[in-house]
Amino acid sequence: MSLLSVKGLGKSFGGVRAVDGIDFDIAPGELLALIGPNGAGKSTTFNMVNGQLRADRGSILLEGTELIGLQPRQIWNLGVGRTFQIAETFSSLTVLENVQMALLSADRQVFSFFARAGEHRREDALALLAQVGMAEQAQRPCSELAYGDVKRVELAVAMAHAPKLLLMDEPTAGMAPKERNELMELTKGLVVERRMAVLFTEHSMDVVFAHADRVIVLARGRLIAGGRPSEIRDHPKVQEVYLGTGKTFERQDT
Repeated sequence: MSLLSVKGLGKSFGGVRAVDGIDFDIAPGELLALIGPNGAGKSTTFNMVNGQLRADRGSILLEGTELIGLQPRQIWNLGVGRTFQIAETFSSLTVLENVQMALLSADRQVFSFFARAGEHRREDALALLAQVGMAEQAQRPCSELAYGDVKRVELAVAMAHAPKLLLMDEPTAGMAPKERNELMELTKGLVVERRMAVLFTEHSMDVVFAHADRVIVLARGRLIAGGRPSEIRDHPKVQEVYLGTGKTFERQDT
């Protein structure tokens, strides 16, 4: 059974069809990679699922609820979380306070910026940090963290409202190869443990082939292929599209 079902999704800007009638679904416990060359429509698709852009046509169903027409906050309340290509945290707050802030938001409580998050669900926040390997750095300001650790904190923040679906936009951008694989292994563990679904975009093909359960490929707004990583790696149309942009799918040892 699908958690998210996308049918005939389309979005145009002027005369350009940025996304042109794509279909895909995601099941609970699945890590789905959305890849394609620059300009393929990946960000537009993400932003329509997240509610930042309204689709011109098609349907986006989350457990049978239509998301098109809802605001991002409404979609968030239905259980859709998001991380960004450039990690977003409060650099002046501690690691723990960042997660407590997210828990306050999840509990729909008002937080005063003139006060600290204090003791709000402290143990829950520490448990989330433990899941991403950041509990020992809970009292450090985010401004002092290495970038890979900031991405871990962002993941803990995204998990604070227990999303059913997590959208991850270029989650490993700017990270070293070892950090990239560690973050995605961590994400995969959370997907399995929590039975949530993850849709992520990624330019690092080693990450995609090592960690995705399935891969869908966009080119010029259209879905050109979908399947297991091994199938996508050797797909003639995918090879053609990426060869045309100077990219190849080479087998990676991980």
